[in-house]
Amino acid sequence: MESNHSEYLSDGVYMDLKLFTFLTLCQTMNYRLAAERLHLSQPAVTKQIQSLEQSLQTKLFFYDGHTLHKTEKCLLLERYAISMQYQFEELQMAIADKKRLKLRIGATKTIGDYVLIDAIRDYLSYPEHELSLIVDNTKNLLQLLDENQLDFAIIEGTFKKSKYDSYLLRMEPFVGICAKSSPLNGKNLTIEELLNETIIVREDGSGTRRIFEERLMSYGYELNDFFRQVSISSFVSIKALVSSGIGISFLYKSVISDDDIGVFTVDGLTEPHAFHVVYTRNTNAKNYSEEFLGKKTGNKNLAR
Repeated sequence: MESNHSEYLSDGVYMDLKLFTFLTLCQTMNYRLAAERLHLSQPAVTKQIQSLEQSLQTKLFFYDGHTLHKTEKCLLLERYAISMQYQFEELQMAIADKKRLKLRIGATKTIGDYVLIDAIRDYLSYPEHELSLIVDNTKNLLQLLDENQLDFAIIEGTFKKSKYDSYLLRMEPFVGICAKSSPLNGKNLTIEELLNETIIVREDGSGTRRIFEERLMSYGYELNDFFRQVSISSFVSIKALVSSGIGISFLYKSVISDDDIGVFTVDGLTEPHAFHVVYTRNTNAKNYSEEFLGKKTGNKNLAR
């Protein structure tokens, strides 16, 4: 049964149905999928988008063949609508005289598994604080941020700085790893000296892999130039395989510290990389992230 309400309820947050329909279409980029998610008919979704376009006197979407695309004005409205969605929730809490005590945090695997433990422990040392942490790759975390499922995300991958607000958390060394008995251990190498090796990388969508591939491409190489390519999402498995001499990999130093594993460097590939805190524009999320990370109390653990 289709909804005919002027407002849509999502996790306790009311939002104009046209804007909510618009955001859902931005997320799915498919009218049929958007209709299914909203429990509306496809013509109803089309009507909502057309009505929004008429109100704004601009085109928001267009087709190139059978593929739906966003216009520049669509991207602008999307940024504002995502902010509005978050601010509706903030408004409800303000009216109810409530504070946000449960943070919804996203982190890429390196950061979630190896960097945030101290911050989580410190935050939860206050009995009134609650927290949910989703550890996923950069692509999926940004999607959750767009869907208002996170207050902020801490990522090592690249993101559109025109779409989100962010600040630098810290610079993290990026190093090559090999078996301790490998002749590569302890050396500064060229890319060419590594091409006969099996390269073990994270899954598609991970920040670690994207950074590595982008740096390779800047020197005219790609993963297929290595003797063999292996994709594994688990850091534990990657380190175990590398330690046993199966191949080499590139990871952040915080992942490999104190491990029985060899390390090497490659000019252009192993420079430090930024960890960023990313959040929806025009929201209070920066304040929440600073409280969680201890930046307002002078905690230096995460900014080393």
